Parts: sequence; C-alpha cells; structure tokens
Amino acid sequence: MLLKIAWRNIWRNRRRTLITATSIFFAVFFAIFMNSFQRGVWDNVINNVIRFYFGFVQVHQKGYWEEQSLDKTFVLTDELVNSMGSPKQVQLVVPRLESFALASHGTLTRGTLVVGIDPEKEDKLTTLASRVSQGEYLQAEDKAVLVGEGLAERLKIGLGDTLVLISQGYHGINAAGKYHIKGLLNFGSPELSNQMVYLPLKECQWFFGAENMATSLVAHVDDKFAAAKAIRQLNTELDTAAYEIIAWQQMIPEILEMKEMKDSSSKIMLWVLYLIVTFGIFGTVLMMTKERQYEFGILTSIGMNRSKLAFSVWIETVFLGLLGVLLGLLVSVPLTMYFYYNPIIVTGELAEIYEKFGIEPSLSTSIDPDLYYTQAIVVFVITSVLAIYPALKILRLKPVDAMRS
Repeated sequence: MLLKIAWRNIWRNRRRTLITATSIFFAVFFAIFMNSFQRGVWDNVINNVIRFYFGFVQVHQKGYWEEQSLDKTFVLTDELVNSMGSPKQVQLVVPRLESFALASHGTLTRGTLVVGIDPEKEDKLTTLASRVSQGEYLQAEDKAVLVGEGLAERLKIGLGDTLVLISQGYHGINAAGKYHIKGLLNFGSPELSNQMVYLPLKECQWFFGAENMATSLVAHVDDKFAAAKAIRQLNTELDTAAYEIIAWQQMIPEILEMKEMKDSSSKIMLWVLYLIVTFGIFGTVLMMTKERQYEFGILTSIGMNRSKLAFSVWIETVFLGLLGVLLGLLVSVPLTMYFYYNPIIVTGELAEIYEKFGIEPSLSTSIDPDLYYTQAIVVFVITSVLAIYPALKILRLKPVDAMRS
C-alpha cells in the first residue's frame, strides 16, 4: 500500500519530480560518460601496445617468462599449435623464437633482440610489413634480416649491407651468422628501434641451433574480453605443468601501473563530481521537503503514523533515484556503445604524434560492465542516504508549526 501511495505522490507534482530525476540523470550520465572516455583512451593505448608486439595471450615452456632463456624453448608441434588454436576466440597462432645477440658491422657492435618470425603470420598479428620504411619485407625462405632504424644508424649500416650476429645458441652452442639487410623498420618507440632484428623463423632456428623449436606462441584474439575467454579454455586444453599461459596484464605491467596512477587522479575528479551531485540532489530534496511541509502537518494532525509517513516519503525519494538512474543508463549505454564502435578520429599534429608511437589516432569509449553498474549504484546510494533527511524532518515535525509555515 505504501509503495502505491509513494508512486502516486511523486507524480502529483510533475515539475518537482522531473527536476529531481533530471539532476540524478545528469549525475549518472556524466559519471559514466567521463569514466568511459578516460578508460577508453587507455584501452586504446594498451590495445595498440599489445598488437604492436606482445599479443593478448602467449604460451611458453614453464618458467620461460621469469628467465627469458633460450634453453626454455619447446618443440613446435602441430598438436601444440592446434591445441592453442582450439578456442573459437583465437584467430591465429603465431610462433616466435627470441633471444639476444651481438650485432656487428665493421668496428661497431650493439646488443640486439633477435626475433625469429613466420613473416606472413607475424604481419597479420602486428602489421610488421607496414613498418618497413626502406627495402622489402621478409619472405619465409629468406636468409636476410630486418633491422630497426635506430640500430642501423648506430651501426652505420643500410640496405644491402652485411650484419654479423654472434650469440650463444640452444644449450650453449656457438651461434654466428652473416646476413644482408633486406629492410629497415620504423618503430615509434626508440627502445625498439635501437635493438630489434627480425629473421625468418627457419633461419633463426638454424642460427641458434634450435631446429623446429620456439620460445613462444602468440594467440591472436580481438580484444581483452576474447582473451579472458580463450585463457579459460586454454587452461583446460594445455598441459599447465609443462606450459605457462601468460595474459596481457603480466606482459605490460609498467603501462598498467601508469594507468592505475592516472586512474587515481581521475577518481579525485570523480569524487568532486559526486560531491557536486550530492549537493544538487540534496537541494531538490530540501525544496521538496519545504514545499510539502504543510501537507505533512495536515497528515500528522489527523492521526497518520509518523513512521509510516516518513517511510513513504523515503520510498518516494528512492523511486526518484531509481527513475534518474534508469534514465542515465538508458542514455549513456547506447551513447558509449556508439563511440566504442565509431571512435572519434584524431587529425592534425596530434594524429602524427599518435602514429609516431604506433598508436591508432582515435578516441573511443570503454564498455566495461562495471562502468555502468558502479556509477549507478553510487548515485543511487547517495540518493537513498539523502532521502533520510525528509524522513527525519517528519519524525520531528510539529503539526501546528508546519501548518502555519
């Protein structure tokens, strides 16, 4: 009965109801939209870093990620590749053989990261061919290398020159080879540009004496949601005593730490927004209580139970909170979904900076579920707490004074 009365009461004064519900609506809408864009920007950075090299999911021999040793390689079998590609979210399985070597030309020597790749699969994962600034991309049977522009500059070499690689191969064997430079790579990151050398996988296996072996298999999936589902299935498909499944969060901890620091400052802004919202909602609740003071005085004077009246008014305010929250969700969900699938394209100098660092020049939103229910719950709780004020006023109300005011 009280619920029915409360629902009718909120529509007795439509103007007041619309003002209160609108203030709550804007609170939910701005909280969701602001957080969605902030998280979306970071998701764009993380996605580009992951697609730049790491991938969302990698599989190694147990213990490889901690030691990064060539001795922690595994035999690249069709059975293993098929098992890793079994989750429907995995579009492609990309093998790699990675280790360190000394790169030399003339009297100059630099430490490098040598990566053996399947050229076709690697390009589908990281679009490596698009980073070739001079020369040509690798073919599977080539006995040549791709070199980062920064490394080429340091060693004073160019296209067609010979690069000497010296390293320690599988189980400590000597590894040495001479390769002509087929192409130069333009990386936005100076760190990668100064140390990256790519070889075709078969040639890299020969160089390190690790025939038919790999240090990692990278699963090509669409996004972090698909990665989470793929990892759950891979944990049942693969022998986890022999292999380790590394998620993207473990591969880029530095970027995630930067994101957490930025999120901390964003939370301060969010709490300031909540504070403004609290005063805005409280203002409308205060206005409602003042306008209805005469009504409350009449009801209590004719014998209505104060507790029931206070509870009824509290329910009214909660209904208003629910109405505002639902309106906020109804508007913000499709809007954030739209900008998620149709990001804002950045142009001009800012776009050039984005592209220089290998980041897609676009601004998109995030559609993580917690964005919606967290903000809705917080604003609803604020409204519910503020609804206590008119209830307390009713419990302390003096009917005669209320009717005279």
